[in-house]
Order: sequence, then structure tokens, then C-alpha cells
Amino acid sequence: MNVNEIRQHIEKEIAKTEKLIEEYKLSTEPIAPDTAIGRISRMDAINNKSVVEAALRQAQDKLEKLRYVLTKVDSSEFGTCLKCHQPIPLGRILIKPESMYCVNCAR
Repeated sequence: MNVNEIRQHIEKEIAKTEKLIEEYKLSTEPIAPDTAIGRISRMDAINNKSVVEAALRQAQDKLEKLRYVLTKVDSSEFGTCLKCHQPIPLGRILIKPESMYCVNCAR
């Protein structure tokens, strides 16, 4: 795979993550107190909201990392583990493009 293909892959991942963030934001909007959904349903909605908020934070963190990695695609640092300075396998870059560490160092 060449650098342009990897860049395109990262850009696609950024677009997917941005779309996911928008969906999460819509799901975390507050439920109006005057909406008649029942006490148990309201408690369930509050619980679901907290789960979606956690997913939203993770997606925002991933987006930030993806944008950072995209700026490094053309540099010699790209694809090199920040900790051990060994090459990150291409498979890991394709599966988890926001990763800045090899599998061993990410543990």
C-alpha cells in the first residue's frame, strides 16, 4: 500500500467517525421532563444516555487521534511506534489507523 492509499483510508475513517459523532450527539440530547414516557422508561433512557455519552467521548478521542495521524502520513515518523521506535505493521495501521503504538507497546 502506498502513502496515498493510506491517507485515503484515514480520511474515510475520519468521515465515518464524524458521522458517528453526530449520531451520538443526537442521541444524547436531554429528554424533556414533560414527555410522558413513564418512570422506568425515563430511568432506562437516562442510563442509555450515559452509555452513549461514553461512546461519544471515545469517538471524539479517536477523531482527534485520526486527525493527528493524518498530519504525519507524509513524515518519516508515520508508521513508527512512539515508544519502541519499531515499525507498526500495516495490518494494525489499516485496522486501527489512529494507533501510534505497536501491539506490544499498546498493552
